[in-house]
Amino acid sequence: MKVILLLALLFACQTVLDAEFETWTNQEGKVAELELIKVQGEGDALEGVFNRKNGNSITLKANSFSASDAERIKAFASALNESSTEVANKPTIFDSVLDKNLVLLENRKLETYELKQKPTDFYVFYFTASWCPPCQAFTPDLVRFYKKHKNPKFEIVLISSDKNEVDMEEYAKDKKMPWPQLKFSEVKNFESQFPLGVSGIPAVVVCDLNGKIISQKERDLDVLQDLLK
Repeated sequence: MKVILLLALLFACQTVLDAEFETWTNQEGKVAELELIKVQGEGDALEGVFNRKNGNSITLKANSFSASDAERIKAFASALNESSTEVANKPTIFDSVLDKNLVLLENRKLETYELKQKPTDFYVFYFTASWCPPCQAFTPDLVRFYKKHKNPKFEIVLISSDKNEVDMEEYAKDKKMPWPQLKFSEVKNFESQFPLGVSGIPAVVVCDLNGKIISQKERDLDVLQDLLK
């Protein structure tokens, strides 16, 4: 993903910046330090998903930026599309549960989220809960892994074992989780349809788009990187 971002900035600005966080300017001339991590939509609905320095993410329309910065987002989208394969967004076995049932941390709240750019190869399901000490210890490492290695091949989806939606949201805010999560109300439905053999948490299960388990309970992030690169 970082390579794609640098290529996009080359096309848009003819320069390459070393920092992940860049200065972005809106149409009113206000500036902010943001890290563009993905794009979604097209035309007037084109949006950029950004990391903020406080660890939260925010989604902003491309046309809310200055003309030059809007072009940067379009260039990012173009570079990303060129790197995607023809299997992008093809139907997967998980669509029946995941479609319209994901949420993402935005503005310190879990908001309804549509995964418009589905992974081309793998879903990584992260089973975790706020009450689990090993999960509390492991989650920050996974957040750093995701931000560093996210690419079109995979997407992490959190499957919560928390006791309620409030705890699930507080956990997401506390750990500044950048990935989508399955709605709390759909967890039992997911586990019923897709018994992935999870008996304890934290558990990281990598599945292909047909539901085949590629790696089960994989918490060695070096091994996970080799699987997903």
